[in-house]
Amino acid sequence: MTSPRPVLARTTSPALRRTVVLLLALLAGAVVAVLLAGPASAAPTEPTAPTAPTAPVAPAVDGGVDISVGGGSASTSVTLILAITVLSVAPSVLLLATSFTKIAVVLSLTRNALGLQSSPPNSVLTGIALFLTLFVMGPVFSEINEVAVQPYLDGGMSISQAYDVGVVPLKEFLLDNTRDDELELMVGLSGEEQPEDREAVSMTTLIPAFVLSELKSAFIIGLVIFIPFLVLDMLVSSALMAMGMMMVPPSIVSLPFKLLLFVVVDGWALITTSLVGSYT
Repeated sequence: MTSPRPVLARTTSPALRRTVVLLLALLAGAVVAVLLAGPASAAPTEPTAPTAPTAPVAPAVDGGVDISVGGGSASTSVTLILAITVLSVAPSVLLLATSFTKIAVVLSLTRNALGLQSSPPNSVLTGIALFLTLFVMGPVFSEINEVAVQPYLDGGMSISQAYDVGVVPLKEFLLDNTRDDELELMVGLSGEEQPEDREAVSMTTLIPAFVLSELKSAFIIGLVIFIPFLVLDMLVSSALMAMGMMMVPPSIVSLPFKLLLFVVVDGWALITTSLVGSYT
């Protein structure tokens, strides 16, 4: 009895077996060829010559701050910043280098001498002092505008030349209204050499001396204003004590008499005349 043939032998013909073997051999040969070839190497390239460096180009300014260093003029942004800086310093100049200080102090002392705490209010006193300052300083401001401001706006002089010319009228006003004692005091405190004359004093030394002189004059005028009202307060206080009315505040009783006296003598006109007349 013979053994049975394998199933593959019974179902597969010799031609089909040869075809399968041939395909497997071709596939194996292709795989071996790919593995032996490896990655393709790139062709060598020639080295390029180095390029010459180029000069840097300044970035263009578009809406920014351009100070234009090297002979150019300042930009609009820088000019605006400088203008704002000058305007921030202007109130201090108005307070210290004009007649505003003395006028404001005298008006405040007058209100205190009358015994009034908030009448006239501070805004009214400041407004009166400001307009009286413009009235007193009018000739000085007009001269500065004529000799410095207008020529500068017309392009006839630079800003440094305009300052040198325009500060002369203001310096003359300060020297005319500054006492020698205060001026010598500030010269000594500054440590500078003794100037040959008053006109040689610097503005940084002259302005503090002028302010001290103005405060001294204002206190002297305030003392003269206080004396009659102080006498009136003492008379009213003595009368109240004589009548046994010690619980009544003397300031309440004397206030109407103070106002009556101030109105009768035309106090505001006298004070204004004395203040304006002290600068002529």
